Amino acid sequence: MLRYPKDLLTLIAHLKKLPGVGKKTAERYAFHLLEWDGKDLHEFAEGLATLKERVQSCAECGCLMDGVRCIFCDQEKRDCSIMCIIASPRDAYAIEETGDFRGMYHVLGALLSPLDGKTPESLNLSQLENRIQALDIQEVILALDSTLEGDATSLFLKEQLAKSGIEVSRLALGLPLGSSLDFVDEGTLSQAFSGRQKF
Repeated sequence: MLRYPKDLLTLIAHLKKLPGVGKKTAERYAFHLLEWDGKDLHEFAEGLATLKERVQSCAECGCLMDGVRCIFCDQEKRDCSIMCIIASPRDAYAIEETGDFRGMYHVLGALLSPLDGKTPESLNLSQLENRIQALDIQEVILALDSTLEGDATSLFLKEQLAKSGIEVSRLALGLPLGSSLDFVDEGTLSQAFSGRQKF
């Protein structure tokens, strides 16, 4: 059986590490990259090589920074009385797209998952509590995934934050906008019923 050249196999192996990319997709991407001209390939490679250096996480909130200042920590432009707790820096951009939240963010960086070694120590609660005190936060919004890990983390944080008397809320769960009941699973429908509001 013929094998691809060694460097191509190495590229395919790296591409397979991307989420949702299997062997065939990785091969297709690799062969597509071979068709790029040298200048584009060089820029792409240079961008990848310096990505970690150029895109840093903010030491305060954990969101991504483009430069030396974090736009998510700008106290003059944001509401410092409310904080949204998210699992990943990517979540901040999704929330910002709505235009409905202008408060502060705090990235956990992990969700509780004992089987994966993610314990309460992984959440770095002392930094979160310090930021809440320093900013005089009045309300914390838990914006974590509606998964087993997300639910466990939300419940844990609610219990921890309740001790300090801060108002804790969670994003509403339930029916997606424009959905038909025929296509909604039982768990989502159950959440929609338990989280119903006056109309």
